[in-house]
Amino acid sequence: MDLFACLRNFVSHYAVLLAIALCLVRSDMIVDAKSARRPNIVLILTDDLDAVIGGLTPLNKTRRLIGEAGITFTNAYVSSPLCCPSRASILTGKYLHNHRVVNNTLEGNCSSQAWQKTQEPFTFPVILNQFCEYQTFFAGKYLNEYGSSEAGGVEHVPPGWNGWYALEKNSKYYNYTLSVNGRKQKHGNDYNEDYLTDVLANVSMDFLEKKLNYQPFFMMISTPAPHSPWTAAPQYEKNFADVKAPRDITFNKHVKDKHWLIRQAKSPMSNTSVQFLDDAFRKRWQTLLSVDDLVEKLITKLSIRGELQNTYIFFTSDNGYHAGQFSLPIDKRQLYEFDIRVPLLVRGPGIKSNQTNKMLVANIDLGPTILDIAGYNVSKTKMDGMSFLPLMAIQTSLVPHRNNVAHLKTGKQENMTWRTDILVEYEGEGHNVSDPDCPGLGPGVAECFPDCVCEDAYNNTYACVRTIATSADLQYCEFDDAELFVEVYNLTADPFQLINIAKTIDQEVLEKMNHRLMMLQSCSGPKCQSPGVYDSGFKFDLRLMFNTHGHKGKRFLRQFLK
Repeated sequence: MDLFACLRNFVSHYAVLLAIALCLVRSDMIVDAKSARRPNIVLILTDDLDAVIGGLTPLNKTRRLIGEAGITFTNAYVSSPLCCPSRASILTGKYLHNHRVVNNTLEGNCSSQAWQKTQEPFTFPVILNQFCEYQTFFAGKYLNEYGSSEAGGVEHVPPGWNGWYALEKNSKYYNYTLSVNGRKQKHGNDYNEDYLTDVLANVSMDFLEKKLNYQPFFMMISTPAPHSPWTAAPQYEKNFADVKAPRDITFNKHVKDKHWLIRQAKSPMSNTSVQFLDDAFRKRWQTLLSVDDLVEKLITKLSIRGELQNTYIFFTSDNGYHAGQFSLPIDKRQLYEFDIRVPLLVRGPGIKSNQTNKMLVANIDLGPTILDIAGYNVSKTKMDGMSFLPLMAIQTSLVPHRNNVAHLKTGKQENMTWRTDILVEYEGEGHNVSDPDCPGLGPGVAECFPDCVCEDAYNNTYACVRTIATSADLQYCEFDDAELFVEVYNLTADPFQLINIAKTIDQEVLEKMNHRLMMLQSCSGPKCQSPGVYDSGFKFDLRLMFNTHGHKGKRFLRQFLK
């Protein structure tokens, strides 16, 4: 072979190798470009963290690293103030009347076989994983009855998750069982090995180290804190020694114009009740310090890996909490702001730092927002919620409008419409028998304290319209009981909800709110986003009140339209 032939062969082989190398580089660039276009997403869900009575106060790192680095929503609500129904709403993007998880029991559809068949296959993590090709990872409390033998035990791994570290049943800090991708993993009471909040932090960091780098990821971390039994990490057991539950105007206050369950509370509370709730309040804060550490570890890890700037991080809770308000010792479940309003902090690409947003958002909006971030067409789902990504991606402020429509004024001086009301639903728990320790209260009570103050009852079943518009800050609630009891609050004049104005409010407003409530209680999907009472597009037809919920609307009309 002559010299020229050798050169031709060399050039030919070199060209092939160069072409292969260019293809590999190009494919890597395409993968990198895809990853850049599709951000990572983290949802941190706390358990029973309030927004009203100081829940965020001990979370200094969280407020600095997420809230001050992004946006804080001051009007974020849950559609039901109880763990399992609220978590079902987060996962499905639906109101309680559509996902039908009504309480924390299997009979109430909490992680039941019916839930697994009818709702679990359509949660937003399934869509992220199967249609958006996201790596998905879950760690922590899922639903209160997850792991029950009657519903598949811990071997059941819900669809849509690549990594699964789920707590069996309800929140604990020690002596619990995890489902690790369907296998039981028992934990004891050694702080270094078993403290659940720290375990969740560690397995989440492991996921970040081992995940595929060419695919975006979604990670949901669901902490036990600050839920009972309020077991703090050893290093935090002495913190907040002098802290007590806040003595605001509602603390230890007896009220006469509310539902009977609130009226039965003893006021003033006994010294033992006050001491108990103060201890609980302090311990709740102590458990949150480990959550604060978890957030710091997460932010640090993402920063070291160069992924922080391309990651949205949501921090919120499944419901609020009370500690002595209206003389109720400790719990959630009630219709008032302290139980239904929750923290919501978000940071991520395109979100300016130190923003505060007053628009009305809800837990049913988390799924649609996360799907929107992932690039999925939310209109393809049957979700009741809305994506609030536009509220984060633009500089916004609420501006007046002559028709009372809530509009957003964007940086481009354009207006976009946002909702002005949401639905809050709760179905009371309790059996039609008397509590043997509190026979004087009659049948149906539940969650009773030693001094016979009960936090729930079978007829503590209510539905509310929570409205926040430019000209109204209103809550309208109906109880499904023998009285058809109604509570209405003007939170502009009465932010602590001390005065029930159901009997003094303008009759036309009362009728319209009743109508709107019945519409929301029967809504599904986009119909749940129809104009509210204070929107210009609201349509009020008295005849519809007889067709939506039948006897209930008629009973209400007989009572108020005589």
